[in-house]
Amino acid sequence: MARRLPSQPPILPGFSYIHVLGSGGFADVFLYEQNMPRRQVAVKVMLAEVVNDQVRQMFQAEANLMAQLSAHPSILTVYQASVSSDGRPYLVMELCSSSLSQRYRAERLPVAEVLRIAIKIGSAIETAHMAGVLHRDIKPSNILLTAYGHPVLSDFGIAATLSESDSQQAVGMSIPWSAPEVLMDETAGTIESEVWAFAATVYSLIAGRSPFEVPGESNTSVDLISRINRAKAQPIGRTDVPSSLERALARGMSKAPKNRPASVIELVRELQSIETELGVAQTPVEVAVDDWALATVADLEDRTRVRGVANAASSVSPNRRRRRAPQSSANYEAVGTLMKNSDHRATDGQRSVGNRSAGPGHRSFGATKAPDGKRMQTLAWILVACAALVIALGATATFVLIKSTSNDIPVVSDIAANVDGDNVRFSWQNPGLEESDAYQIALDGGEVSVQSTPEFLTDGDPGDHVCISVRVSRDGTLGDSSNPKCVDIAG
Repeated sequence: MARRLPSQPPILPGFSYIHVLGSGGFADVFLYEQNMPRRQVAVKVMLAEVVNDQVRQMFQAEANLMAQLSAHPSILTVYQASVSSDGRPYLVMELCSSSLSQRYRAERLPVAEVLRIAIKIGSAIETAHMAGVLHRDIKPSNILLTAYGHPVLSDFGIAATLSESDSQQAVGMSIPWSAPEVLMDETAGTIESEVWAFAATVYSLIAGRSPFEVPGESNTSVDLISRINRAKAQPIGRTDVPSSLERALARGMSKAPKNRPASVIELVRELQSIETELGVAQTPVEVAVDDWALATVADLEDRTRVRGVANAASSVSPNRRRRRAPQSSANYEAVGTLMKNSDHRATDGQRSVGNRSAGPGHRSFGATKAPDGKRMQTLAWILVACAALVIALGATATFVLIKSTSNDIPVVSDIAANVDGDNVRFSWQNPGLEESDAYQIALDGGEVSVQSTPEFLTDGDPGDHVCISVRVSRDGTLGDSSNPKCVDIAG
C-alpha cells in the first residue's frame, strides 16, 4: 500500500526542527529540539488539508485531555499546545519510542514483561475512566516507551467523555482491536468495549498478532470483522502462556458485553493473580486517588481546569513518579528545632568540659555546666529506650492485627446459579465486605478471577460441568473458601 509523504514541518518559535518521526491519517509527528529548557520533543502537527472546525475541536480536546491526565505515570506527557503560523494546530509531547509496536510482531515477548506492561497501561485506562474519559483507540501502537523503558498510553485523538460517547460516531477506529458492538455501530464506545480493546491488545503483545488474524489466511478488514463478530479468538499457541491467562483474555473478549469483566481494573486484578501464579512479583496498580486528578471533564471548554488543588504544595512534581509529602511539616520543623537545640546544648557541654580542664580558676564554671551535658546524655538514652519500646509495641500490634484479621474475613455461602443457554451466572449475597475487599473466584479448580461484584458470568459448551468456589481477599490475605457450586450445561 502506498504511503503519503509527510507534510512540511512548521516553523515553531523556540524549537528547532530535526527530522520526521512518523505519519498518520490526521497528523504528522516530527522531532524538534526545544531551545529552553533544552530537550528533544515530539511535535504532533495536524495536516492542513484535514483541518476544519470539527478536527480542530477534536485536536483541542486531545490536548486538554492529555494535559489533564498526563500526571499519570503511564500516560504520555504533553508539554504544550498551540497553532503554528500557517494555521496548523500542534502538540508538544514527551519524546518516546514506538519500538514496542514493532517488537511484538518481530520477536516473542516474555509473558512476565507483557503482564507488567498490561497492568501499567490498564491502570492508565482505569484512571481515564474514573475521570469520565474513554480512550476509544486502545491498541499496541498507542503504547510507547519512555527513555527509561516505562510504558505510556498515547493518542487520545478520538477520545470522548462517557457522557458524550453515545452521541458521537466512532471516527478512525482500529478494526483488529475493536469490539463487535463498535464495529456494528451499536455504540461509539463504552467501558465494556474498552475492556475488549484492552484484552485484545494484551493478547496481541503475547501472540505477535491481533486476536482474529489467522496466519496464512486472508486477513482483510471484512475477514477480521466477520471473525470478531463470532468472538472466537485463535489460541495464542505458546506453551509458556498459562491457561488462566488465555481464559482471562477470552473473557475480556466475550461477544456479549455483560460477560466481560465489569471494568478494566477487574481484568488488571486477574493479571496480577496470574503474575503470582507464575511466581513473579506483582506489578503495582497505579490508579489516581487525588480529587484533582479525577476531576470530571464535562465539556471541551472545561477540560483544562484542574480542581481541588488547595495550594502550591499540592502541585505535581516534574518527576514521573510522585513522592508522598511528609505527613506534617510542622512536626518536621519541631523535630529539626529539637535537634538543633540538642546540638547547641551538646556544644555547650563540651565547652564546659574543656574549660573545666583549663585550670582551677575555671572550676566553678565547669561545675555549673557539666550537669547539662549529663542531662542531655541521660535524655538521649531515654529517647532511645522509648523508641525501642514503640517499635516493639508496633510489631506486637501488627502481629495481633494480622492474626485477628485473618480470622475475621467473611466467608461466602449459598451460591446460586442460573443457566441461560451456554451462559452461566453465579451469584451470592455480600457476606460483609469492606471497601478494599475483593472476591477471588476459582473456576473448575483452574482459572482464578478477582472482582468486587457478588456475581460471576461464564460460558461453556453443551454437556460441560461448571464449578466455582469463592474466597474473600482482604489486604493480601485470603479467607476460607466457600463450598463449591456446580451446574451442568444442557447438551
